[in-house]
Amino acid sequence: MSNEKHALIIGAGLSGLASALALKQKGWQVTLYEQAQEHKGIGAGIVLAANAMKALDKLGVGQEVRELGAAVHSARIRDWKGNLLVELPVTEQAERYGADSYLIHRADLQQALLAKISTHELVLGKQFVSFSQKEASVQAAFADGSSTQGAILIGADGIHSHVRKRLFGEESMRYSGYTAIRGIATYQDPRYPLESGGGFEAWGRGIRFGFSHIGNNRIHWFAAINAPEGEKDGPLGRKRETLRRLDGWYEPVRAVIEATEDAAILRHDIYDRAPLRRWSEGRVTLVGDAAHPMLPNLGQGAGQGMEDALVLARCLAEADADSDSDSAYALRMYEEKRKKRANAIVKGSRLMGAVTQWENPLAIATRHFLLKTIPARIQSRRLDWIVGHEV
Repeated sequence: MSNEKHALIIGAGLSGLASALALKQKGWQVTLYEQAQEHKGIGAGIVLAANAMKALDKLGVGQEVRELGAAVHSARIRDWKGNLLVELPVTEQAERYGADSYLIHRADLQQALLAKISTHELVLGKQFVSFSQKEASVQAAFADGSSTQGAILIGADGIHSHVRKRLFGEESMRYSGYTAIRGIATYQDPRYPLESGGGFEAWGRGIRFGFSHIGNNRIHWFAAINAPEGEKDGPLGRKRETLRRLDGWYEPVRAVIEATEDAAILRHDIYDRAPLRRWSEGRVTLVGDAAHPMLPNLGQGAGQGMEDALVLARCLAEADADSDSDSAYALRMYEEKRKKRANAIVKGSRLMGAVTQWENPLAIATRHFLLKTIPARIQSRRLDWIVGHEV
């Protein structure tokens, strides 16, 4: 395969697959290298805000995602007793942005993207080790002793990115202060009716619970619980310990946890990294969580990776059309176009997490008072620069 317009993509998660699709649209050949031995769907539910849906339309998979997911029809924030704090005007937002937000299982989203990738474009069981660069090419080396060359190398290998480590050295991750316990349950209870695409968050003292109906009677839920880093499950087990921590919370919070199989409940400490000053070096760059891992509080992790993919492909296409530019220049332009926005969302997500996980009773009372008194329309406008954006 010619190196001239061949991109090596390390990692075949959402950002890697999106990068492959965007580059293919611009006439590039792509090969995705994934360290897993099989490409199976993992994770829980995911929200795709309007900016992410617009990106998916440009990638050619928007309609498939709409068929697999559920449009967001309601979004409410309550306190732990069930009292309504604010109901966001999702219909008005969708009209303003020109697109609905959607809820979908991460595995379904991944499969929708993967369906656009040819078999020969995905290589499994390839653990990236290092890269080396020449004037007109880059070489990637793998743990099995093999290597390959291309015009550019894209690190799409997530928050633990080996490509990022090779570019910029060892860095510490930043612990958020809370752990996330998540699950998907097949759940339907006439006592607590909720339409497809409906959902809420309930905010307590150092605990936040989220509940989203992602279609086909499937409920994605999460509990973000303040905890020491690395804390293990208690003697009651993950499910019972979570129910204990949510004792007294209004239904259907506990009911949906009860309906979830123990083995289907995941737990992960939540991390991000400090924003980088640069993402690229020569013919190597980063996308998605490899470039700007963020806390999930603004629901933008996947969307920002998709925006990266489209802007990167656009910059490469512009460089192709300019005889005075090359791929290394295109990567520098890509990071300059994307860095400020992505890093601002990293900071915003961290701030949002701090506010939602407060433990001080006075701070919580103030938070709830402001949520109830500031008009929902004004509160939602604060996210226009994120959700209303289109690359």
